[in-house]
Amino acid sequence: MLRTLFIAGILALIVVMPAPAQTTLMPGVTYERSVQFTPHGPVAMHVVVGPRPTGLYALRPVLSNETILGVEKVTSMQKRLAATATMVGINGDFYAPDTGRPSGVLMRDGVVDSPPSGDRSSVGLSPEGSIDIRRVEFFGTWRGLGQRRTLTDLNQAPKQNGISLFTPSYGATTPAQAGVTEAVIHPFPPATPNTDLTGPIVQVAGVGGSAIPPDGAVLVARGTAAQRLAEEAPVGSLVTLRMIFRPEWTGFPNAVGGGPVIVRDGGPVFRANEAFSSYQLGPRHPRTAVGQLPDGRIVMVVVDGRRPGYSVGMTNFELAQALVRLGAVSASALDGGGSSTLAFNGTLLSRPSNGEPPVSNSLQLMYYGVYAPAPDPVISPNGDGVGERQRALSYKVVHPSNVTATLVAPDGLPAFTETVIREPGTYPVAFPPAPADPTLPPAAPAEGRWRLDVSATDDVGQTSTTSQSFTVNSTLGFAKLSRRSLVVRARGKQVIQAGVTLTRPARVLATVETASGVRVAAIALRRLEAGRFVARWKGTTAGGRSFAYGGLYKIRFLATNELGAVELTTQNFRVIRAAPLPKKKPKPPVSSG
Repeated sequence: MLRTLFIAGILALIVVMPAPAQTTLMPGVTYERSVQFTPHGPVAMHVVVGPRPTGLYALRPVLSNETILGVEKVTSMQKRLAATATMVGINGDFYAPDTGRPSGVLMRDGVVDSPPSGDRSSVGLSPEGSIDIRRVEFFGTWRGLGQRRTLTDLNQAPKQNGISLFTPSYGATTPAQAGVTEAVIHPFPPATPNTDLTGPIVQVAGVGGSAIPPDGAVLVARGTAAQRLAEEAPVGSLVTLRMIFRPEWTGFPNAVGGGPVIVRDGGPVFRANEAFSSYQLGPRHPRTAVGQLPDGRIVMVVVDGRRPGYSVGMTNFELAQALVRLGAVSASALDGGGSSTLAFNGTLLSRPSNGEPPVSNSLQLMYYGVYAPAPDPVISPNGDGVGERQRALSYKVVHPSNVTATLVAPDGLPAFTETVIREPGTYPVAFPPAPADPTLPPAAPAEGRWRLDVSATDDVGQTSTTSQSFTVNSTLGFAKLSRRSLVVRARGKQVIQAGVTLTRPARVLATVETASGVRVAAIALRRLEAGRFVARWKGTTAGGRSFAYGGLYKIRFLATNELGAVELTTQNFRVIRAAPLPKKKPKPPVSSG
């Protein structure tokens, strides 16, 4: 009873910030970042929610550099595969830092790159969009001219008296090591589990470092297993291998290792009894997890940590509770700590504790429909050189598609439309739209809200749509400072002026901010008519006190009217905090005698 009351008291101390606004990353996929203030410090959490991964969506593991050896940043993986899908993803399984080899299963399209670890959870991904989290063991056999024998590992150097199979996903060659026998199999089928795989031996060598054929494999044995391999698999003979997952684990062509399981049947799992140390589970660290909601939607979570004052991280059980609060009915943790990463389309969303790390593998939610990146939200083509042009109006298709793109003007009428067959690629949309007469220059775009609508039907009949909007608003322009520095003194203060031109009436807010965007003071808030407006600041805070910190600052104007909101920021200026003037000594009294 006392323990229950204690836990309830601790939970009551947690203050949650107001729910943050969601951002749509790509059709059907949302992202939000929240900060909770707990008795242990702030916790920053990133959450991505996407549709059940079927049809236009897939949840797939990605191997760094397409080989077991080595590591690669999550953002780099996304950029490398950008032509095949639009994706948001997280880091995947734990891995050996010296080689990059995953600690558990990695299976792609039914082909095993790394076997499962029986004492940790594996995450299976079905074509129907279901996630299956369970412990799966690896058991393998090989047979040459003799009896069926044990295959001890896959894409991992064998231990004493062991034998391992190396496939093309490992790298170009087997590890360079002495005291081994290597048998090259060519050709050899892809390494699919629970299937007999047969191929001829074309080369036997007594040293390591054999080339792995792109459509073959290499058996590497040590000790007594090396002697048996030499005797029972001579050149010209056939060998048959079988990789077995126990218990039987079928219907999951893609899988990634991780663990521990943290949500089962909608409840948090406190102790999964998996092979993790207390240091990995107990302290507050950066964390990564993937889960599934009752309706099949996918949720991916990254918690920043090891950044006092910004985010202290979570324990593994706190991560489990967070996934339950998000509605997950099943979830697994993945590699955490310095590896925890969330990225979209090659851009980092989370804040890893030591900058973005290269990792062994990742888990990506991939979208194969038409995608239009978010354009510049507001442009202001008024001639002041700021926000003059729309730079990011485009769309992307990853399959041959019949595409209709329409640019809708503020009056609701199409300013441009086209229907065309597009090969995979990214295609710009001109703005302002080109005139019907190509000899004429583009007309100035109408002010107001514009929208780009794109629909596509790809070569397998899948239809997708996307829409992005932006505003043309020239209310603010021509921001100018009266000086480049401001000296703040206790007496005789300087004043800095910032002027801006309004083309139409608006409600204007002027604020002073640091160069990084932290607000220092609000210096104007009023309804203004069209014309020139000048805001003044004499180096005081909102309470009228002299500002005590020198450095770089800027003045930001925010104008709001029927066109929406538009911002304009001055160049940076320097605040110099002057030393206080010395006090004057009192004059001695003058004698009257």
